[in-house]
Amino acid sequence: MKLYPEVPDRRNAVIARDAALVLLLVLFAWTGWKVYGAVDHVGVLGEGVTSAGNSVQDAFGSAAETVVRVPVVGSKLADALGSAGTATGGSVADAGTAGTEAVHRLAVILGLLTFGLPSVVLLVTSLPRRFAVARDLTAAHDTVGDLSDPARRKLLAERAAMHLPYRVLQRYTADPLGDLAAGRYDALVDASLEEAGLSPRRRLPAA
Repeated sequence: MKLYPEVPDRRNAVIARDAALVLLLVLFAWTGWKVYGAVDHVGVLGEGVTSAGNSVQDAFGSAAETVVRVPVVGSKLADALGSAGTATGGSVADAGTAGTEAVHRLAVILGLLTFGLPSVVLLVTSLPRRFAVARDLTAAHDTVGDLSDPARRKLLAERAAMHLPYRVLQRYTADPLGDLAAGRYDALVDASLEEAGLSPRRRLPAA
């Protein structure tokens, strides 16, 4: 399959469009990454809550280790302090961890959406036209065939004279119909090839 025209100006235009498409995809990816990073940074708040909860739980645990040595009631006091630490600091730590995980999931989703939605729209609107260009180029390349055959050159010249707009033909010859009638096919063949995106160097002059 031919991806790019052989005519320099048209080839450069297609390359520029392809480069712009890639750059836009890179821009969308960069934007999605920045959105992910900005939202995920909010998870620091959850980490702070988790740290504070762990600190409270550790404090109750230290207190429990201290009072467990108290005769008679030490064991019960230690159990009570341990339960209190789990109920307060442990719950806070769990809530902080859950919040951090939720923020991370949200950051991933928003980052993917920021990259994915515009990328899908761009590709859906651009790729069909791009594939159509490649298909047309390939079909033209395969159809033209060997232009050393005078009959093929005549048919190609007739096609140019009959189907291309006059303003296009006049870029190649001042008298396209006169050239056709006189068997001067070179300019018309050039016009047909270039309008199809093929290089006029494919044309071989008649013997």
